[in-house]
Amino acid sequence: MVLLDPDPQTADPVALLRRFITERGYERGGKLPPERHLSDELGLSRATLRKALDALERDGLIWRHVGKGTFVSDGTAAARAPSGAMVELGRQLTPFRMMRARLAIEPAIAREAAVNASGETLQKMQRAVERAKAATTWKEYEEQDDIFHRSVAEAADNLLLLALFDQLNEVRRAVAWGSVTRESARPSPDHSSFAEHDAISAAIAARDAGAAYEAMRRHLGSVSRRLFGEA
Repeated sequence: MVLLDPDPQTADPVALLRRFITERGYERGGKLPPERHLSDELGLSRATLRKALDALERDGLIWRHVGKGTFVSDGTAAARAPSGAMVELGRQLTPFRMMRARLAIEPAIAREAAVNASGETLQKMQRAVERAKAATTWKEYEEQDDIFHRSVAEAADNLLLLALFDQLNEVRRAVAWGSVTRESARPSPDHSSFAEHDAISAAIAARDAGAAYEAMRRHLGSVSRRLFGEA
């Protein structure tokens, strides 16, 4: 085992992981070793390593895909390039049908999240809500919005549902949405998604499966109306 710090037990795990990525020369798109190897290499427990990975994912340094692994990002959603199959599917799918697919799938995932969410995933969800509200640009908001919706999928505690969400998200990125005109540099304090995200996270935290389903359905319906004038 090769340690990057003379005393890994007292080192900041997040800083240790950042140094590992930098010193080993991982570039954008590079795949990191499996968790068990990282745990041995860095001298960290699996639980501590996962918290450090969560922190780097929140900061946009890495991204994770169930069944594929952990990859180095450039801090933007664009770095999470869809696979060839997802790009091709995205080309064949209109934005309206993409939203219909989200309306069919994500409310059911939110319902499962209300049943199975851990304290850790609830905290991750709430952090994304707070950071979205504090965003100073639309890009920052959209990154936190992406993290919020994925944290709901993680909270469902079902690898198949999480993999399904990730594939849905890959297709969403590949769909040609056209140019979106923003009337401001950042979301306004009364941006409707803020209250909608609050309602979703509150229902999941309250373990109210029905309310979580309806809150997600209303949120996606609201997004659809803003984009297309109908749900």
